[in-house]
Amino acid sequence: MDQLPNLKYELEPERLRQVLPDSPGVYCFRDNADKVIYVGKAKGLKKRVLSYFRPHDYLSDKTALMIKRASSLDFIITSTEQEAFILESSLIKRYLPRYNVILRDDKQYPCLKLDINEAYPRLRIVRRIKKDGAVYFGPFSSAGSLRSTHNIIDRVFKLRKCSGPGLPRRTRPCLNFQMARCLGPCTNDISPEKYHDVVRQVRLFLEGRNMELISQLNKDMAVASDSLDFERAAGIRDQIRDIEKTVERQHVVSARLEDEDVIGLSQREDHYQLVSLFVRKGYVVGSRNYYFRDKGGSPSEIMEAFLKQYYSGGPLIPGHILISEPVEELGAIARWLGGLAGRKVIIHSPVRGERLRLVRMAVANAENLLANRTESIEEDIINQVQLCLKLDRQPRCIEGLDISNLQGDKAVGTVVSFVDGLPYKQGYRNYRIKTTEGIDDYGMMAELVTRRVAKGEPPDLFLVDGGRGHLSCVKAVIDGLGIEAVTEVVSIAKPDESRHERHDKIYLPGRKNPLSLSPDHPVLLLMMRIRDEAHRRAISYHRKLRSLGQMESELDHIPGIGAKKRNALLKHFGSVGNVAKAGIEKLIEVPGITRSLAQEIFSYFQEKK
Repeated sequence: MDQLPNLKYELEPERLRQVLPDSPGVYCFRDNADKVIYVGKAKGLKKRVLSYFRPHDYLSDKTALMIKRASSLDFIITSTEQEAFILESSLIKRYLPRYNVILRDDKQYPCLKLDINEAYPRLRIVRRIKKDGAVYFGPFSSAGSLRSTHNIIDRVFKLRKCSGPGLPRRTRPCLNFQMARCLGPCTNDISPEKYHDVVRQVRLFLEGRNMELISQLNKDMAVASDSLDFERAAGIRDQIRDIEKTVERQHVVSARLEDEDVIGLSQREDHYQLVSLFVRKGYVVGSRNYYFRDKGGSPSEIMEAFLKQYYSGGPLIPGHILISEPVEELGAIARWLGGLAGRKVIIHSPVRGERLRLVRMAVANAENLLANRTESIEEDIINQVQLCLKLDRQPRCIEGLDISNLQGDKAVGTVVSFVDGLPYKQGYRNYRIKTTEGIDDYGMMAELVTRRVAKGEPPDLFLVDGGRGHLSCVKAVIDGLGIEAVTEVVSIAKPDESRHERHDKIYLPGRKNPLSLSPDHPVLLLMMRIRDEAHRRAISYHRKLRSLGQMESELDHIPGIGAKKRNALLKHFGSVGNVAKAGIEKLIEVPGITRSLAQEIFSYFQEKK
């Protein structure tokens, strides 16, 4: 769906007036090098696109500059405005257009997952939300706050900790049960109904309904006391104390007891700081901040870009989103987010009352962060990279390349993406080297670049981990693909200790000697950071593949297990470790595994123990 049509139109208003429909859709402006420089969405394509051809006095400085550099336009018609939102977000992530505001922080926020469909649910930390019938809680602003909440629940409510969808088969309870941190349903006689009573208490706690939870626990404590079950009454009393201590530490900001995201924006010249406060059931449970640099833009444009890019990633969307800046297409964005959330979502910029106070709190936080940031902002690093590396254009998008292999075995290539000098993890990619055999770094690098360019829009600059040979190899591939006008390439190499070199070196095409940069030069430090990030990811991916290969060979040692049954076991259980823990009855649930083969598998791992 995100593949643009080959048909492009010159920027002639009269011609565009004839070909553009009034339908919803997405449009893309391209420059002379055929690179996408702006992606936009429209309820009516004709009216929206033609609005760019008004006199420049009616356009913002940024829009006027974009139109000056644009040379052609293509567009895609969509069935609905909501579909246009989805496509616009996809194309922005793919092309990273120069004149779009890009949200670089694309982290999947940690959440807590409680699968209430299981007989004995457990609480898990996850970073992806799926429509699987489970209940999710969050997002948590940091892994630290999430672990703190998780530890409190472990201590107070004692849900099971063991992994897997079903209960493990044990003859004696685990260590968590012995430490009074688990109800021990695997060996302890506790019914699913009684266990789900505890699950309901956990839900009340995570939903912020603490007063309701405490009231229910007080009733349970009174019943236990009247029944002379003083040990259970004392346990409930301790639970109440722990919950009350947690409530005391939380900061109440709203009496509405609703789920809200409060977004405040501060601006100084072309620097923008945005702060998002997560309010759940009236309590601030966390916050995130985002910094943008956008010449010629506006606060409204920044806010609109944030709403569309942040919430399209699928974090938990609250019922209310409060913003400090008005947005032009507020109703359409709210309807689109409501479709993603499966319920009504309200977005508004309050002008009075309690919600205005919350917005002002977010703005005050943004102003404080921006004041501290702008005092230390140096010359734009991207301008420095362009000048230092003698590039024809600003390298807003830089991708680092690296290869990892062990004597040619299971060779992998990785690509890391940096936008405006910061990591853009949605642009990270892993590749298994397929066509290059043996120890051939140049061949592997050539394959990596060829496959990367085939996947979509290339970056402004490739940074290769290696010396002049690696640089020449990648430059030849780029020239052969005909994208030298769009993408440039440099390489970075470690110092040669045999020559008593002390600092990393940067090589440029057509130049024999490396650049002479001081070890603390900001451009060198940025290139080293990108190189190190690519190297870290390549090593990590290679180790993962090697580990997976070792685990697979473990199953291959069992008579009767071939590639098909091995893959079926791994798909069903997730890992060899879980296969080793499974009993015969669980093993025969896997397609193709007979009882006799299950006995063979079970006996194999029992003997290894």
